[in-house]
Amino acid sequence: MSRLAVRLALVLLCAACCPVARTSAAEEAPFKRRKDVIYGRKYGTALTMDVFTPTKDARGVGVVFVVSGGWYSAPEAIDGPGQVFVRELTRRGYTVFAVCHGSMPRFTIPDILPDIQRAVRFIRYHAKDYGIDPDRIGITGGSAGGHLSLMQGLTGDRGNPEAKDPVDRVSSRVQAVACFYPPTDFFNYGKEGENALGRGVLEPYKAAFDFHEFDPRSKTFVPVTDEKKIEEIGRRISPVYHVRGDAPPTLIIHGDADKLVPMQQSELLVNKLKEAGVEAKLVVKPGAGHGWGNMEKDLAVIADWFDAHLKK
Repeated sequence: MSRLAVRLALVLLCAACCPVARTSAAEEAPFKRRKDVIYGRKYGTALTMDVFTPTKDARGVGVVFVVSGGWYSAPEAIDGPGQVFVRELTRRGYTVFAVCHGSMPRFTIPDILPDIQRAVRFIRYHAKDYGIDPDRIGITGGSAGGHLSLMQGLTGDRGNPEAKDPVDRVSSRVQAVACFYPPTDFFNYGKEGENALGRGVLEPYKAAFDFHEFDPRSKTFVPVTDEKKIEEIGRRISPVYHVRGDAPPTLIIHGDADKLVPMQQSELLVNKLKEAGVEAKLVVKPGAGHGWGNMEKDLAVIADWFDAHLKK
């Protein structure tokens, strides 16, 4: 992966975490923070999240904040612009779980999706410890974090009752989704037939689409080169192909001047959700690109969505 692509991923990660003005250091934080909670492991590497618990008026409701931009994930983003995002939700009484996933360029999107599934299961399994209702969990994020939030909302399952790990026996489903400018269909990206699986405008992020599969004979991961297999994987990681009638209520906020993730992506998904009878809403930001100033106002809109759909 080139240095340019890494820089772009970092910039996108900051945008996904909602760039807003820093809060004064003198202002008392509306939360207690627990850092580096290990929710899983993969290939000897710990998967971590930070837990933010409201200091007052806690609602007993959890929100998963997917820390991801360009499918790059790093804890330092939580300490940057992500802090203001966390403040808005904890101020409303939500317990926030800032989840970092296995990051590209080492891991691809198919590798990342199980991390989010695991995080939700872990949170639900430990719901009593965190003082939340296991049946009231929302999820949010921006850009790649929005894509992963939608995938979780649409593909969460009830768990495997026969799993050895008790965490894997519980459900990974969420009860509400609210996100910013997410990719939703990598085969019709901006226009019908436009393939964006690490191609076109998303070429700088091709590491996230560098699909590999395990070869049991050589015991190595080998590149997927067959176009039919690539297409199958592409559909598997595109939210629009997972729409179902029992999907959670979904809110998307998107700028109509976004060049990196066309607003058409959100339109496609919201329309399909509505066709399936799911409550879905698209909030259009006129003239806005991939991130904009004063996004704290839109964080309030997201919090309002959770207020409406995660009530007891």
